[in-house]
Amino acid sequence: MAASPDGKLVYVTSEGEGAVFVIDLEKKATVASFAVPPRPRSIAFLPDGSRAYITSENGAALALVDVSRHAVIQTIPLGEGVRPMGVISTRDGKRVYVSTGRSRSVLALDTATNQILWSVEAGPRPWGIAISSDGTTLYTANGPSNDVSVIDVASQQVVTKIPVGEGPWGLSLVE
Repeated sequence: MAASPDGKLVYVTSEGEGAVFVIDLEKKATVASFAVPPRPRSIAFLPDGSRAYITSENGAALALVDVSRHAVIQTIPLGEGVRPMGVISTRDGKRVYVSTGRSRSVLALDTATNQILWSVEAGPRPWGIAISSDGTTLYTANGPSNDVSVIDVASQQVVTKIPVGEGPWGLSLVE
């Protein structure tokens, strides 16, 4: 589930239906739904609210959505066997970062071209993902290793791992 940048809409993924439901918070009603590739997991809106990226764990892809039409406009393949889980946008909207669960990595995607720029191994099953407000550091919750990876974006390297409780799934960064 993710709220649009203007706070008026919420997108809710439905794994079982392979769909996204759009809720208008003022109307308190579902106003649209649309199909996405299999097992949608996470949603990131670009800061201007024009597009959203939705991970497809079983489709090895991202669905790029035109938010004004509530429609998938492109399916972006991420590679054979990649299992995208979390996705987050930078504040300037130039990049999205995708955690890949069983694929052990984080992918950096250029939102102008929707091409993968780089990949870094984050740890076993990085699920949740967060980014610092200045865009220099990524964090992933790594379930099986019970830790959070800290990734320096400039060097594209894991700089440390922070032990946390058992089976971390998600994380939220407050600065």
